[in-house]
Amino acid sequence: MRFAGKTAVVTGGASGIGKSTVELFLAEGAQVVMGDLDAEAGTKMVSAHPGTLHFKRCDVRADRDIKALMDFAAEATGGIDIVFNNAGAGGARGGIDEITAEEWDDTMALLLRSVALGIRHATPHLKARGGGAIVNTSSVSALQSGYAPTAYSVAKAGVLHLTRIAAADLAQYGIRVNAVCPGFIVTNIFNPAFDPAIDALQAKQILMGAAAHAQPVARAGQPRDIAEAVAYLASDAASFVTGTDLLVDGGMLIGTRASWDPATPGLIDMLAARA
Repeated sequence: MRFAGKTAVVTGGASGIGKSTVELFLAEGAQVVMGDLDAEAGTKMVSAHPGTLHFKRCDVRADRDIKALMDFAAEATGGIDIVFNNAGAGGARGGIDEITAEEWDDTMALLLRSVALGIRHATPHLKARGGGAIVNTSSVSALQSGYAPTAYSVAKAGVLHLTRIAAADLAQYGIRVNAVCPGFIVTNIFNPAFDPAIDALQAKQILMGAAAHAQPVARAGQPRDIAEAVAYLASDAASFVTGTDLLVDGGMLIGTRASWDPATPGLIDMLAARA
């Protein structure tokens, strides 16, 4: 019961990584306030956890919605101890040579500005508690190219630097700020990439099969894998950890595929074959 007596706020809590983190925080004794656009799913989750889970519809692209969520959480539970800025989607899919200004701005608002405002509006409540922990969702795409669309990757890289700057700014108040960098995690964020004729279940099966071969750990990454990392960063076990990021990618960024897959020829092998 790592979070007994504490309140955690989770954005994007109605599905995927957010939902798994909500469930883990609840299981570990926290009261949880979740924000999401999906009011139907949020209400259904609350009905399964009466008294310990609270829901407020929140569009993280709207400053007033984020402030209202944080204020609601503090009023409903007596304060805020943990914030997980997680809400997001894939954003604009175009390359830098074709993305529009509006698509760029919307993706940044959803994935980067929302995190900044989440920190901004949570901070007064965390200060009132004498400190706390903030965890932000970044991505492997913040660290290397080729894993996500351009705007998404740039926004997630911004989240990493924002995390470090905020950690420095807020250390004086006893507030720790860290980020988690998921790898290939099977969630519905990938669904827009599929043909509309493929339903959500089929998409998940395809992703599960692909993910098992995408990194050295030969299984699909699950939302619970990220939830466990978030829980660690939010817990007292990480009381000496701030301004950093935790990579949870099954080894995807260890090196090129040849470094861990015996069936893939390495650079020396390719050069030798050309000789």
